[in-house]
Amino acid sequence: MDEFEVATRDFAQYRDTFPENINFDSKTKRYVLGDGFSAAFRHASERVLTALSQGFGEGGSSMGALLACELPLTLNNPSIDILAPVTRAIYNKKAVRMEYKSFTSGATVREIIPFALVNDGLRWHVRAYDRKSSEFRDFVLTRMLTTTSVDNSPIESHELAGADIQWNRIVELDLVPHPNQEHSQIIEGDYGMIAGVLRINVRAATAGYVLRHWLVDCSPDHRLKGNEYRLWLRNHLALYNVSSAVFAPGYEAPL
Repeated sequence: MDEFEVATRDFAQYRDTFPENINFDSKTKRYVLGDGFSAAFRHASERVLTALSQGFGEGGSSMGALLACELPLTLNNPSIDILAPVTRAIYNKKAVRMEYKSFTSGATVREIIPFALVNDGLRWHVRAYDRKSSEFRDFVLTRMLTTTSVDNSPIESHELAGADIQWNRIVELDLVPHPNQEHSQIIEGDYGMIAGVLRINVRAATAGYVLRHWLVDCSPDHRLKGNEYRLWLRNHLALYNVSSAVFAPGYEAPL
């Protein structure tokens, strides 16, 4: 059965099940929306937008973008050769030996126990326990020069995700229209606020990334003046002892 026959069968079955939803236009030889259309299936808007802008499917039947759409440029993506050992280690709860470049230490060899991937809006990280520093850290995947799975190295309980305090701590953030911006009602609508507040719960390990990506002014006196700062973190004390807060715009560590 070819693709045309499959599509014809699917349309016929859909029309039998939901007769008010589509009609066949004999002039254009196309199915069109029926006058009594009512959505038969509910889809998450995020997935719909992804399909419209990036397409869906794999192989010979894959479809590209369905509508004209411009997306933010991706700065860089990790190579599959680097990514594959890391993701396998996450799934199998194994250690990874890697050569890693950093601003402070240059190129070093480390063993990590990765347990989650994190996207900060610009780059992909992996959250992992670092045996070199004996603490949980984020590592940028594109800074990894080599990655190799370590199969014969036992994982201790203090190296697992359950021991990562910053990862397991949930921080509640109250975002409000920036007091220096006009038209607060428009901002409330843009971000789906309720009673003038957008309340979000994020991991302490990623809170700073979220606030930076959304350009939230986290200064206690909302001193950041640029038009790009549409939001202000009303409860800035929520960032107390949050390690990722150093990435939040305007954040000041308490004295």
